[in-house]
Amino acid sequence: MAMGEVKFVLLSCEPIDLPPLVESVRDERFGGVVTFTGEVRAITGGMDTSKLVYEAHRSMAVAQMTRIAEEASARWDANVAVSHRIGELRPGEIAVACVAACAHRAAAFDCCRHLIDRIKEDVPIWKKEFGSAGSEWISGERAISESNSNC
Repeated sequence: MAMGEVKFVLLSCEPIDLPPLVESVRDERFGGVVTFTGEVRAITGGMDTSKLVYEAHRSMAVAQMTRIAEEASARWDANVAVSHRIGELRPGEIAVACVAACAHRAAAFDCCRHLIDRIKEDVPIWKKEFGSAGSEWISGERAISESNSNC
């Protein structure tokens, strides 16, 4: 009998509020709760970063994030929550958060790592980096006709 569930999947222009994500996965059956947050760095590859702009194909991104969360929940028997921000972000702001709750810590760490790795690999979210050297699309090429993530 599986215990884990997908508790939260969100793609939003609003800042990520971490405590509700963590609270959503809590369950007295689970002793390990692991949280990962990806934050905007001020320096990338030795160059300053003033901001990042994330764009996404919203419906595809949410569907893919949901599928990844469902797979992880089933594989690790985990409660999971994932959130990714789109729009303009400054250094120090949270761009992505993944939370996993499992019976034991090792499974929770493995599940959380799987969530972030798969989100970065498979979800149609594009990142443009801005700094004193100019701007550059970092994660794949921008799909202008498919991007519908205006914030």
